[in-house]
Amino acid sequence: MRKNIVAGNWKMNKTLQEGLELAKDVNSRVSGIAPKCQIVLGTPFIHITEVVKTVDSAKISVAAQNCADKASGAYTGETSAAMIQSTGAKYVILGHSERRAYYGETAEILKEKTDLALENGLLPIFCIGEVLSERESNSHFDVVKKQISESLFHLSAEVFGKIVLAYEPVWAIGTGKTASSDQAQEMHAFIRSLLVEKYGKEVADNTSILYGGSCNAGNAKELFANADVDGGLIGGASLKAEDFLAIITAF
Repeated sequence: MRKNIVAGNWKMNKTLQEGLELAKDVNSRVSGIAPKCQIVLGTPFIHITEVVKTVDSAKISVAAQNCADKASGAYTGETSAAMIQSTGAKYVILGHSERRAYYGETAEILKEKTDLALENGLLPIFCIGEVLSERESNSHFDVVKKQISESLFHLSAEVFGKIVLAYEPVWAIGTGKTASSDQAQEMHAFIRSLLVEKYGKEVADNTSILYGGSCNAGNAKELFANADVDGGLIGGASLKAEDFLAIITAF
């Protein structure tokens, strides 16, 4: 049975001290409610261990924002999936458009990262989405299909069931633009149709597909009301507990 998920992606923001204060604030605000979604905090690497200790694991899980495409070895500055798992983190964000664009992450690299994450007991939040030129040329469906198939479709149905997908129209990240509710639903339904074709209806129905692209308190309720939108991967609006809570309670 698929979950509703609201995942915050802090990106490269917050010192350790600031991050802990934010985690404490989010934890405090959700302590008195019964959220209708799984809450995930995607923190910088240096925050993970302390944030895991700070939050109520029954309501809030912690994610890394990336992992290495190697298991271990002489890869200075990298952080392996096994290292992340040892902190108590449950999820890892993979394939974010910023990683693809700024750090040259290819489909093959993301395939390796996904495999290592799964082998080490982490649940990937796998990002897919098109840039503005691809949307305007009407190739956005082909782009998303290729991103999913090249990095994920080698997985068995059983293993794929551990994947969370996050559709992020790249043209709507940090720009203040948002895909319309209809555009979001159209793409999410298309993604689910790909999963039906590859793995069957049961796997498709049980896969959570999040929307990421300037989702905020003002539009979350409308976005989440769509049949195939199972929550959000939240950037800037996750950096203030009050704003993040408003999205959580949109369900």
